[in-house]
Amino acid sequence: MQLFLKSIWVLLALTFLPLAQAADGSCSPINREEVLKAEDARYAAQMGNDYAALEKLFSSELVYIHTSSVLDSKASYIESMHSGAVKYKVMRRSDVTVRNFGCIAIINGVGDYDVRVKDNDINVVLRFTSIWQKTNDGLQFVSWQSTRIP
Repeated sequence: MQLFLKSIWVLLALTFLPLAQAADGSCSPINREEVLKAEDARYAAQMGNDYAALEKLFSSELVYIHTSSVLDSKASYIESMHSGAVKYKVMRRSDVTVRNFGCIAIINGVGDYDVRVKDNDINVVLRFTSIWQKTNDGLQFVSWQSTRIP
């Protein structure tokens, strides 16, 4: 429970701190097309095991909360793929909405992923929230939260 509460606090901080920056005009606006292009690049990098691209796309402050409630940082998430424990084979999304808040974009949608986890092939269908921030270095993936659809 304590890990869950810490995860929620981190997610809230990552969500509202950049929103405050966006409100004061200290960042460049992000639009729907560029955030969906960045999300596509992330999917391609994950399916292609392109760790250099993941390093560039993922914020050092990444908070990644899986449907299983496992919490990953940038380092632990990339390591799970690099070690072979997790392999994203096919990643599809649908029913997507994008909300823009200055330099922050929040994507909500449905994901349908074919994944190999510890030598077991699984299909995961989920609802997700993906948060991106536009920085001087480009778009950065800062947060993910997903819930499995039964």
